[in-house]
Amino acid sequence: MNCRLGCGACCIAPSITSVIPGMPNGKPAGIRCVQLSDKNLCLLFGSPSRPDVCSEFTPSIDVCGTSDEQALWLITELESSTC
Repeated sequence: MNCRLGCGACCIAPSITSVIPGMPNGKPAGIRCVQLSDKNLCLLFGSPSRPDVCSEFTPSIDVCGTSDEQALWLITELESSTC
């Protein structure tokens, strides 16, 4: 599965504990990454400053569903079940 451009769910729903440029302490779950553009595109895509956890994310139907809304819901549910 390929990412749906403009989805952004993986940059909003999960917590990220790695340093992100502009977010030195990472980001809490449910908060937009500061590196997510208004069009929900990663501004660090392809950059060495992009956190490994972001670069290593692999979209799948189980995590991303079939719509942006479903992806946000699924990733939020996964995040809350692992806390």
